[in-house]
Amino acid sequence: MKVDFTTEEVKERLTNYNPLIAPPPAHLRPASVLIPFYPDPKKGLSLIFMMRPDYPGRHGAQISFPGGKVDPEDKDELSTALRETEEEIGVDRQDIEVWGGLNTQQTMASSYWITPFVGQVPYPYELSPDPSEVDRLIIIPFAHILHPKNSTYGDFKFRGYEYPSYMYSYGNDVIWGLTARILRSFISFLRTGREVI
Repeated sequence: MKVDFTTEEVKERLTNYNPLIAPPPAHLRPASVLIPFYPDPKKGLSLIFMMRPDYPGRHGAQISFPGGKVDPEDKDELSTALRETEEEIGVDRQDIEVWGGLNTQQTMASSYWITPFVGQVPYPYELSPDPSEVDRLIIIPFAHILHPKNSTYGDFKFRGYEYPSYMYSYGNDVIWGLTARILRSFISFLRTGREVI
């Protein structure tokens, strides 16, 4: 099982991939996220995650990729992901090198139809997260996420409930829910050429 990928390997796989980006069913709201790589020379190729503030609602106090719902001015799903990344973590959309996209996914609890994209933020970069959207940023080496000892499947306890979910651990932080599903699907694609649900 491959537990490390170079920038070139990730880009090559995505360049030749045609994901299924489908329009949302009528009862679901379209949204997009960016999986932002960051080539930190100290940590190696890494991913940037956000811890959302602990506000009421389904997504508060959770780790996520930058992203959000489609706005009327967005010309397509990618425009949404880039705009949201700029607004939430302060990366100018023109500075992001887009590598490709993944299949659209449905959230389990909040009725969103999510299109993930993959890109890279240049290093070094002065990230400036919006405090109303981001409690803190978490930059995790991709090799850490890929290592089997750092992922599991089980019941994640959150706000008095238990949710069956894939989980990726980094210190005291746990990525779960939709973000973990997108990660798992992306990792499967990199290793096998196929996404998983």
